[in-house]
Amino acid sequence: MNESLKILLVVAFLIVIVWNLGAGLYYMLVDKGQSKRTVNALTRRIALSVALILLVVLAIYMGWITPHGVGSNPN
Repeated sequence: MNESLKILLVVAFLIVIVWNLGAGLYYMLVDKGQSKRTVNALTRRIALSVALILLVVLAIYMGWITPHGVGSNPN
């Protein structure tokens, strides 16, 4: 898999997660507890977050990506 495609996939996941978080906030302010749209948006956000974490764990396990320490000494 191309490196830029991997980055694009993770960034797309993050954008959709933030979008659902914003939708949840918007529905919370607009609906004032009269509908379940807030709960649905936040549930989708949690599901996408879990899916992203599992995808990263799977990619590390399969060797598609390699983790590295932030600011670690390369020696």
